[in-house]
Amino acid sequence: MKEKWNSLLERLRPIIAFFTNNRLHKRARITYGVMWNLFLIIMVISVVGTAFAGGVGAGYFASLVKDEPIRTYDEMKKDIYSYEETSQLYFANDVYLGKMRTDLERVEVQLKDVSEHLRNAVIATEDEYFKEHNGIVPKAILRAIMQEFTNSATQTGGSTLTQQLIKNQILTNEVSFERKAKEILLAMRLEQFFEKDEILEAYLNMADLGRDATGQNIAGVQAAALGIFGVDAKDLSLPQSAFIAGLPQAPFAYTPFSNNGKVKKNLEPGLERMKIVLYRMKREGYITEKQYKKAVSYDITKDFISPKSSPREQYPWLTAELERRATEVISEVLAKKDGYTKEDLKENDELKEKYYTLADRDVRKGGYHIHSTINKEIYDNMQKTKDEYEMYGPTLTDTVEDPETGEMKEVKRPVQVGAIMMENKTGKIISFVGGRDFDTEQINHATQSLRQNGSTMKPLLAYAPALEYGTISPGSPIPDVAMSIRAGDGSMWSPQNYSYNYNGLFPARLALAESLNIPAARTYAGIVNQDPFNDFLMKMGFSSIDQSERNNLSLSLGATTTGVTVEENVNAYTTFANGGKFVDAYMIDKIVDDEGKVIYQHKTEPVEVFSPQTAYLTLDMMRDTLDHYAGTGRYAKKYLNFSSDWAGKSGTTQDYHDHWFIASNPSITFGTWFGYDKPESMYRATGTYGHYGLRNIRLWANFLNNARDLAPALIDPEEQFKMPGGIVRRSYCSISGMLPSEACSQAGLVKSDLFNAKFVPTKTDDSLLTSRYVMVNGNKYLALPNTPAEFSQPGVILNPDFVSRILNGISADPRQLIPQGDARFKNILVAENKIADDGAAPGTVSLKASGSKITWTPSASGDVIGYRIFSTSGTKVGSVKSDGSNTLSVGNGEYYVIAVDVAGKQSAPSNTVRIGAAQETQTPPKEEPDKPKDPEVTPPTDGSNNSGGNSGEDDGSAGGNSGDNADGGGSGTGGETPPTPEQPTPPTENEG
Repeated sequence: MKEKWNSLLERLRPIIAFFTNNRLHKRARITYGVMWNLFLIIMVISVVGTAFAGGVGAGYFASLVKDEPIRTYDEMKKDIYSYEETSQLYFANDVYLGKMRTDLERVEVQLKDVSEHLRNAVIATEDEYFKEHNGIVPKAILRAIMQEFTNSATQTGGSTLTQQLIKNQILTNEVSFERKAKEILLAMRLEQFFEKDEILEAYLNMADLGRDATGQNIAGVQAAALGIFGVDAKDLSLPQSAFIAGLPQAPFAYTPFSNNGKVKKNLEPGLERMKIVLYRMKREGYITEKQYKKAVSYDITKDFISPKSSPREQYPWLTAELERRATEVISEVLAKKDGYTKEDLKENDELKEKYYTLADRDVRKGGYHIHSTINKEIYDNMQKTKDEYEMYGPTLTDTVEDPETGEMKEVKRPVQVGAIMMENKTGKIISFVGGRDFDTEQINHATQSLRQNGSTMKPLLAYAPALEYGTISPGSPIPDVAMSIRAGDGSMWSPQNYSYNYNGLFPARLALAESLNIPAARTYAGIVNQDPFNDFLMKMGFSSIDQSERNNLSLSLGATTTGVTVEENVNAYTTFANGGKFVDAYMIDKIVDDEGKVIYQHKTEPVEVFSPQTAYLTLDMMRDTLDHYAGTGRYAKKYLNFSSDWAGKSGTTQDYHDHWFIASNPSITFGTWFGYDKPESMYRATGTYGHYGLRNIRLWANFLNNARDLAPALIDPEEQFKMPGGIVRRSYCSISGMLPSEACSQAGLVKSDLFNAKFVPTKTDDSLLTSRYVMVNGNKYLALPNTPAEFSQPGVILNPDFVSRILNGISADPRQLIPQGDARFKNILVAENKIADDGAAPGTVSLKASGSKITWTPSASGDVIGYRIFSTSGTKVGSVKSDGSNTLSVGNGEYYVIAVDVAGKQSAPSNTVRIGAAQETQTPPKEEPDKPKDPEVTPPTDGSNNSGGNSGEDDGSAGGNSGDNADGGGSGTGGETPPTPEQPTPPTENEG
């Protein structure tokens, strides 16, 4: 043992010698001293360095946040709760329509209405120390800084929920130390001001969460719960909560829906993220192992709702219209806050554009509740009726160049329709039809498309103003004769009826019912200098028509330069149904902000346009459009399956480009328009479709028939239009509109009609003067002073003074004033209707005998009015007028015939013939027969005896071929004579 120990010592001896060496000890002491001093130096440097670094860091941090203002509680509260919220749209009566179109859809929710699972899932996933920290987690920030400096591929993040809220609601997503420093500072300040629940609630409403089942971008847990699972946030299950809580990290990677609303094929990223959330919830103790396993194994995909259409897809025209109108309303609200009026916006385009831009942003993000006047049931029904209608007419095809490919392609161009229904008294727009197919044409044909309104302008600009001025009454005769009038540029304008026929003196109510162009143009020409354009038309909401058209005479026929919308046109017609007051139509009833405050409520402000008497008389005239046998809207009541008190007007424009039908009952006014978007003739009647006017009127009736049971009191009211005081019924002479004279009564021309009591006739008719006339070649002519009485007959002529007065200086042929085909006018002539005396004796006639009759040839002279028959003894045995049969039965004897002209000059005797025993024809004696006595000429009298009488309504036989020809039975194929270059093209009437 000892030997082993000695051996070990021997081996260790060199080592012992090394440590016991004095020289080595000295070196060791020196090294120790150096190391200790070095340690002390390092420690001093570290302490000093740390202090310096801290000072530099603090200084650097201070420099980064020096420009950040110290925010108050109220300022921070406003900022963190100012997240965008999608505005909501409503039908009438608070029926929900859907969300307004926006880039990001959000629905605000309170924390108490959010599932506890979802709250815990968000905390466990996004900020595990949320309940403990004061806005930031230092170690997380240091870790993030180290990752930034080392450019680590694994970024674990260092932002708390509070910091994320600051970044998204107050700051930006800019990546910089300055933004991060401000974020830290503001997060700590926010934690001082707000409770944890307030911060969590704000975060849950702010977070971006991908897309919903419509493909819309969504934010906030309520929008996500509804858009992904179809439930409220408070009703989310554990797996559903975990799925939503996992979305904020990568919303569009984890969302289950694509941008078209369809479920993605690859859902694994989102499902894996849900499992990570569940694991963290278990790790943090929010759920048990059992809950975790059950939730992880749950098939969340079966909870995804099916793709659905957005309100814009289901109601494209309606949502677009409500958005546009709501933006206009909000722009006025915002401008008013800054001290500007609605008129200021109209007069200043830049100001208008500024507030419209602000409003457009505000209305989409402000969380407004926008309530409309649209009746959902009627609106849906009208869209269905429109889609099912099969008689629009032929669809045209255009070949156009594709702007993308440069290749030629075919584009379908169908007949379009626009329709709108309004409540008369309030101006509420109950429903409308914007077009056939939104994908084909997005323009709203009810509220935006501008078209000439044809004959629907006649009551608005011609007849109602003339009634208001007292120029006409419903029964007033208006000359429907060829006319030429000097236009504003000095050229002559010659309007035409559709048929190119004339009806003579024609009552105003029937001229309107049959939609004759010339009486309307003549009526307007007679009042244009009184400025009916500004007195009436511009008060009825026609914002699309400007002052440049004021003196455009063809405007009375609807030939506008810019056109009008269906809304404007129908809205104007409600004026008559409202007793002469215009009530501007509206679609936005009220707007409520996100705090429940009503910031806008529509107020109806009627505008006085016509007197109640004028309004009612116009309605009564327009009843004939539907009720008169030749009225252009007579088929409307045929197609309706119910009966109301309807009054309205049709309209057709030049070359059949447009057809309108508008009518009112005591509750509503409803109008429809037909036409191609690119103006094209609709005169393509076929056995399949029928006349274009009837197609439009039939659809008008279908709309009402199908919607009647949804609102019978509105669409089929029991009451009728009420006649106001100040209207009386009086008899009048239908040829002049004045009190009947004896001559008028004897001619059977007395009628009765309604009058404004202010404008009842007070003067006796002076239109007729007694006279005599002759017949030549089937035509009536005034007898001359020396015309033999035997060849003339008593009659009446139109007083030249009356003719001049009624033509009112407009160049026209007065002979056309006499209605053709009306037996009551057969003996009435005009003073200018005279046959010219050629100054020569009539030509001799040739005579022959047959049995007991003699027959002669007509004289070749053009002014012969009759024939005298003489026996050879010189006795006159008879006279025959030139419009007779040129034959006479006589007794036995010898006879000859002499022709007589209008001036009383006679021809030479004809050959002589004998009736009775056979005898050769003899030459008449050379002596002249007895010269006839001077003709009897009755001096004219004015027939001023005022006799009463009431012959009732004109049967309308004088008219019927002109106007709108709604049944397609009218004659003629052309339109009106084109206007002068300064006059917009007037409409063609093709309906009656």
